[in-house]
Amino acid sequence: MAALRYAGLDDTDSEDELPPGWEERTTKDGWVYYANHTEEKTQWEHPKTGKRKRVAGDLPYGWEQETDENGQVFFVDHINKRTTYLDPRLAFTVDDNPTKPTTRQRYDGSTSNSLSFTVIE
Repeated sequence: MAALRYAGLDDTDSEDELPPGWEERTTKDGWVYYANHTEEKTQWEHPKTGKRKRVAGDLPYGWEQETDENGQVFFVDHINKRTTYLDPRLAFTVDDNPTKPTTRQRYDGSTSNSLSFTVIE
C-alpha cells in the first residue's frame, strides 16, 4: 500500500471514497453509517466529508432485505441468486444534511440606501 501511495496511485477524484479501514453500511430503515475497523467504532458522518446520508427509494427489483441470527441486515438478490451484507442502494444515496438557502445582498436601483435580499435555492 505504501508503494501505491508513493506512486500517487491511491488518490481518487471522489470525495466520497472512504479511507482505508472504513466501511459504509446501512440500518434497517435506510440510514447510512460508517464503520472504522481500525478503531472498532462507528459514526453517522462520512469520515471525509462530514455529511450524513440515507438510501433513497425501494430495493431494486428482485432484491429482499433480511436479518441474520445476530440481528445484522443482509440482502438477497433472487434474480442472480446471491446474498450480500452490502445494501445495493448505497450507489444511490442522498445527503441528509439540511442545506441553508444562500442569501445574496443586492442594491435596489431606485434608492441609494435601500437593500433587497434574494434567496437562491
